[in-house]
Amino acid sequence: MKETESVWIRLALIFSVLVLAFIILILPITVVFLEAFAQGWEAYLQGLQDSDTISAMLMTLKVAGIAVPLNTAFGLVAAFLLTRFEFPGKNILLTIIDSPFAVSPVISGLIFLLLFGKQGWMGDILEEWNIKIVFNTPGLVIATVFITLPFVARELIPLMQSQGKEEEEAGILLGASLYQTFIKIIIPNIKWGLLYGLILCNARAMGEFGAVSVLSGHIRGKTNTLPLQIEMLYNEYNSVGAFSAASVLVFLSLLTLLLKTILEKNLHRKEEIEIPETTGLGKENVQVSKS
Repeated sequence: MKETESVWIRLALIFSVLVLAFIILILPITVVFLEAFAQGWEAYLQGLQDSDTISAMLMTLKVAGIAVPLNTAFGLVAAFLLTRFEFPGKNILLTIIDSPFAVSPVISGLIFLLLFGKQGWMGDILEEWNIKIVFNTPGLVIATVFITLPFVARELIPLMQSQGKEEEEAGILLGASLYQTFIKIIIPNIKWGLLYGLILCNARAMGEFGAVSVLSGHIRGKTNTLPLQIEMLYNEYNSVGAFSAASVLVFLSLLTLLLKTILEKNLHRKEEIEIPETTGLGKENVQVSKS
């Protein structure tokens, strides 16, 4: 009786998960493509060829192309410092890295607006030097960098902690410089985790809406990213144009998911290879000790 009940409970849970996945994930993606192709291929392609939409795509790629390398470099350096050294302010640095998870994107956008806007704390200095951050590309980059700050660092910190630093110490004892140690020992050991964090960072950067919306000013053809362009088209009742642009983001999301799955398999395969090797060494040691 208990076995029958457990089977029914298991089936009910599986069915519930599948239904929720269909409603939350599959159904919205299906609606996006149905609406995008509602008036045929020509209308879909025309929506993608709109000059403002193309400009929004290029702006999205530009912002992500600047923000992702910056956060990758920051994540590498931060993970190295936090896992290899003890220094004052270490916990503060960890808190700063995690802060984008705790702060709403809209609130962070408002904070940057108060800092860099004309009426902000640094407004007079920026105006004197003729530097325009708000309602311009630098503002979008700053907002995106802040929102995507944790992704690379948070992937690398536990990975580097689990690997330890014995190989690095051996390399330094053999005469390797810090640069050589970083390039030839650290990077090869964390390459899959680094790529995993980079992909997540890029996906978040391309889909960011809240902070970018506050700082962009919604200027057509200049500061609109693709998510902002989609909102603007939808508010103008241009559903085909909006969903055509949204299909590009869906395609990028599916591509990101595919790459994420491939990297996860590589990470698991690496772990499976390392565990038998360690076990084998343990068995040999046991046999030697017995003999």
